[in-house]
Amino acid sequence: MALVDWLSETNAPRQIIFHSAGQNSKGRSNISQIFSKKLFIISVLLILVAQASAQPSFLFESCRNDNGNYTTDSPYQANLNRVLANLTSGDAFANGGVGFYNFSYGRDFDRVCVIGLCRGGDVEPNSCRGCLNQSAHLLTRACPSQKEAIGGFDECMLRYSNRSLFGLMETRPRFYSWSNRDVSTNSTDRFSRDLRVLFENLKSRAANGGFLGKYAAGNYSGDRALYGFAQCTPDLSQVDCRNCLDEAFGDFLGPNGRVRVGGRVITPSCSFRYEVYPFYGLEDETDAPPTSRVQSTPPSSPPLTTKGKKSNKSRTIIIATVVPSVASVVLIISIGVYSSVKKTIHKEDKDRPSFEAAEEIGNVECLQFNFSTIRVATNNFSEENKFAQGASGYVYYRGKLCDGLNILVKCFNAKNSSRDFFKNELLFSAKLQHRNLVRHLGFCSKGNKRFFIYEFLPQSLDRLIFDPLLVEQSYLDWDTRYRIIRGIARGLLYLHEDCHFTIIHRDIKASKILLDEEMNPKISGFGLAKSIEVDRSGDFSVLAGTIGYLDPEYMRSGIVSVKTDVYSFGVLLLEILSGQRSISSNHDGEREFLVNTAWRNWREGTALNLVDLQIRDGSEESEIMRCIHIGLLCVQTRSYARPTMSSVVHMLNCNCLSLPIPSEFVDVEESSIVSSEQSPSSVFNSGMIESFHSKSEIVQESAYKVSIEVNNLYVVILVVQFVSKLKFLVMFRGLTMGGKNPDGRFLHNKRGTSRSRR
Repeated sequence: MALVDWLSETNAPRQIIFHSAGQNSKGRSNISQIFSKKLFIISVLLILVAQASAQPSFLFESCRNDNGNYTTDSPYQANLNRVLANLTSGDAFANGGVGFYNFSYGRDFDRVCVIGLCRGGDVEPNSCRGCLNQSAHLLTRACPSQKEAIGGFDECMLRYSNRSLFGLMETRPRFYSWSNRDVSTNSTDRFSRDLRVLFENLKSRAANGGFLGKYAAGNYSGDRALYGFAQCTPDLSQVDCRNCLDEAFGDFLGPNGRVRVGGRVITPSCSFRYEVYPFYGLEDETDAPPTSRVQSTPPSSPPLTTKGKKSNKSRTIIIATVVPSVASVVLIISIGVYSSVKKTIHKEDKDRPSFEAAEEIGNVECLQFNFSTIRVATNNFSEENKFAQGASGYVYYRGKLCDGLNILVKCFNAKNSSRDFFKNELLFSAKLQHRNLVRHLGFCSKGNKRFFIYEFLPQSLDRLIFDPLLVEQSYLDWDTRYRIIRGIARGLLYLHEDCHFTIIHRDIKASKILLDEEMNPKISGFGLAKSIEVDRSGDFSVLAGTIGYLDPEYMRSGIVSVKTDVYSFGVLLLEILSGQRSISSNHDGEREFLVNTAWRNWREGTALNLVDLQIRDGSEESEIMRCIHIGLLCVQTRSYARPTMSSVVHMLNCNCLSLPIPSEFVDVEESSIVSSEQSPSSVFNSGMIESFHSKSEIVQESAYKVSIEVNNLYVVILVVQFVSKLKFLVMFRGLTMGGKNPDGRFLHNKRGTSRSRR
């Protein structure tokens, strides 16, 4: 039956009812049945319409056919369903994460790469989880067969594909939305100028956001207040983020070239929105200007009225009954919560979770990888993917993500002694971006295992200049060595002066310098790094670093500064020039420090004897001598005499600059390593030649145990004090009531008899 015909028939019962006042009850019953059926059908239709209108719809979506389609029950669909099902569960949301998520699963043409991004800063973890789950549910229905799709809401965006997505800047497809109000004609130029100022500010702040989130929100008050928000996916570089926002904003005009009072543009890699009212979830100190949107406030509740004494009495009885009950329940819950928290704290003292560091640096979950992604990338951590194994138990695996990016996975067990290393590595690596620093891609946690994911670099400086097999196979000419020296200096200059806070690496050495395919150096290993802004005193009771690279002044006093890194850089520079380790054995089997050898040759005028034979016969003798000179300036005994890294970079880049004469040097001896008991360097012993990582772990573990013993001792002292006070009270009571015996026992007067009280 047609809907129009059905609706026209609904008037019939009304006419029948009007003319049938004198009909029998049977007729009225039939009419009632007909009306009831149609009323039921109308109700069902209204319910269906209400349900349909309640279904959420995407703010934007796009299904791409140019990357192929998949069929039902195909391997690609199975992989897609698996990735989307685990998008917000397991390790990915172990800390209630909000941010950027990069997952992949499968192999070859059936591999699925998924990227999820939540709006930065004001989206709570539960909201982010719900938004991404809803997006996964709707996107597979909106694009039931396409291998690539994108869709999202105001709070999140989700995209998947069978091709690489990570690190790619993409501005297509592009989605626009506009306010329905135009800017007045006489205000268009001023409005556009103010909008440009707001955009440039947000673009700069968003691009500098780092891996923790490239987003920025703010306002600009010109002729009228403007509020804006800009965001890029955190996998983009600063340059790509700027370019993406510039391209998106370039044609940011309303329909027919008109300027609207509000609008937004969304691309796969970035987005920008502006309004004349506050729309961002965080609190804003600037008052919002009046707008056309009227916020209605609910009427205040009417005051309660009472009806006589009976009502007051009843209320008194209810309060007298309810309040103690509620108080009892609250007390019981509080005791339960306290006991639970106490157990949790006790458990965390034994094995604190790795996300302790994540809580310090905010929305770090944008760095978190799914464990299944890492397992697939490393071929289930196979032996053939095993790249190296560190002296401290770290195992390195080579892997490859679905987007073709080669990665290096660092695996280690979570324990008390490695908490600070994990915390520092995550805290500093995530916030630092420089071409001479290793790019930290993220981390992962599974049980008691912790994983760091870095960009893969095929070689380390340590192996290249010290491994006999590689030394014979690969010839390092002077130009390559000089480029490596200058690159390391630039990386340290960034840490000391050019990043947002001064960072002291504390473990600069050859094994921490990785090289890409073009022999560009990148500094790695921030497990021992310290920030001057975080640790303003610069005084650390436990020494950290590697013997042979450690600043003697730091070893004596325990006070660290940027000059500590300068000393280590000087030792490393001498290693690169000589091809010799910082500590070696001479013909008599005694340990020889490279710094001592360099100073001895410098004083005797035979500095070129220090230089590696591979580069000694070259035509760059003056440049090599200059580098030796710079290296000796860096390893001067007194820290104040050493140059800063900015001076070192200037010396390396400008050969015309005259160099100061190195001050007198005190040879490094065994006694300077095993020093007096008052020196912090007493933690070392004569057998420590390898990296101090494992040793510092032992020291930190010992310090942790000592702190527990100190706490226990403190408790014992409190108990002793309590017993002493109790004894005093008992003594006072004895003196006032019955005196004291010569043997020190108290007398207790009872019924006129005297007896000793035990």
